[in-house]
Amino acid sequence: MIVDKDEIVKEYLPLVAKLAREIKSNLPNNIEVDDLIQEGVIALIQSVDRYDPRYGTTFKTYAYTRIKGSMIDYLRRLDYLPKNVRQDIKRLDKELFDFYEKNQRLPSYDELAEMMNLSVEEVKELYNDLILKQYLNLDQYIFDVDNDGFVEVQIESDDNVKEKAWKSILYERLKEAISKLNEKEQMVLSLRFEYDLSLKEIAKILDVTDSRVSQILSVIFVKLRKYMEE
Repeated sequence: MIVDKDEIVKEYLPLVAKLAREIKSNLPNNIEVDDLIQEGVIALIQSVDRYDPRYGTTFKTYAYTRIKGSMIDYLRRLDYLPKNVRQDIKRLDKELFDFYEKNQRLPSYDELAEMMNLSVEEVKELYNDLILKQYLNLDQYIFDVDNDGFVEVQIESDDNVKEKAWKSILYERLKEAISKLNEKEQMVLSLRFEYDLSLKEIAKILDVTDSRVSQILSVIFVKLRKYMEE
């Protein structure tokens, strides 16, 4: 069967643009949506060449997965979180969680700025970086921490079976940790990562601000890491 690539690209361009806008809604302002669309179009063209219906998925599902994956890979390649920023994010995480544990409420930007000896704008910028780090590398962010506060899940083994088994154990620990969260925390986690809602969409459901949702998620992630260390 002869495939008209131009027609397929034209048909699925709205999907590429929609995905780019959805991903952009979770990112800081310095990320250009046009760059995401460009990556998505390249992935769409590659999908036309590589799609095989024998895999049991529709072309739309296959293309969606490849397009979204290519956009996230592009963002990871940017690598714009220097060491000092990662250290500040780790400190933000700690201050946020410690305040929550002590006061049973989330701090304001002003309170965080005072605790960290930063301006409110600097705290907000850190939040943007934290949100992106969580969005792009959630598994690395939760499972463990390296010297900068983030995990590098790299299992040095030539035995793929052992690697899969170890990762399976990690995810079982994560599932157990999630079960220890309260009902609201589990709901927020589900809305964000199971239903893939943006911070803005979750904020509307909870009737809070976008920044409050990002704070709730930050506390949830720190809790998960602590539960997994038990």
